[in-house]
Amino acid sequence: VQLQASGGGLVQAGGSLRLSCTASGRTFSTYRMGWFRQIPGKERDIVAGINWNGWSGVKTYYADSVKGRFTISRDNAKNTVYPQMNSLKPEDTAVYYCAADPRGSWSDDSANYDYWGQGTQVTVFQ
Repeated sequence: VQLQASGGGLVQAGGSLRLSCTASGRTFSTYRMGWFRQIPGKERDIVAGINWNGWSGVKTYYADSVKGRFTISRDNAKNTVYPQMNSLKPEDTAVYYCAADPRGSWSDDSANYDYWGQGTQVTVFQ
């Protein structure tokens, strides 16, 4: 599985960005997908994720710091996951990474993801 992330950029506080992560090499509809972010000198932290929960369907997860501002969705036909980031704050500035893992149940631990995309920089200025 290869992951291609895009959509980062420079945005003023209060603005919006939509990232995307497209997977190739395998159908990923049952994979858990996570978005993490990292700033220099800090660990890679979960931002949002979306899993496959079998008969219960898809579920989404958000870090407390982004709840109500970020929305994650997936388009399995396009093998793509989209985090929509609204009301951005300077503290959202980081390199954002998408990750995928065939174990569909949710995990917010970066160690539990086998596949990673390249990072995309998000910079929010006042």
